[in-house]
Amino acid sequence: MKIKNVNKVTDYKYLNLFSIQYDDRLNDEKEYIFASRSDLTNPLEKLDSQPDAVVIVPFHTEAKKLVMIEEFRVALGGYQYGFPAGLIDKGETIEQAGKRELFEETGLLATRILKQSPRVFSSSGMTDESVSLLFVECNGKPTNQFNESSEDIQVKLISQQKAGNILFDDTKKFDVKSWIVLNMFAISGGI
Repeated sequence: MKIKNVNKVTDYKYLNLFSIQYDDRLNDEKEYIFASRSDLTNPLEKLDSQPDAVVIVPFHTEAKKLVMIEEFRVALGGYQYGFPAGLIDKGETIEQAGKRELFEETGLLATRILKQSPRVFSSSGMTDESVSLLFVECNGKPTNQFNESSEDIQVKLISQQKAGNILFDDTKKFDVKSWIVLNMFAISGGI
């Protein structure tokens, strides 16, 4: 496989489409469209390994429950279960972004960082977006009062038993990362 050319198709602030011309393994010329959060003309030239976003997996230590959010997602035309998440601002560390996003989306305060994943890719069949998962303990009273006007978020405290009950509910939509973590929580009771 050989990348021949990359063209920026759109010019928006947070997400753009790119067209790539490449030769496949049989040297046939192909074209592929993908989305990127990069502001570069060619996102394949991105040199740093900083993820675009952070996904926070919070465990509420007082309630002894996993914290999830049910958020309206425009692309789905409905609500989806997931974890608090957001873009990492320029100059911000993953930990700083995680604490900020957790508070903005849930009103909860991270009290301890448990672990952080390396940069992983969200859906490499259609985007180069990368995230880092930040597993934290938190406390406080859940609220959505710090949500932006474009966010419609309901905070959910999920017990191990409830996790097992909602995993296979066909009426619920899940982010893939969140379904996997929720399944592990249903099995083990820990994050």
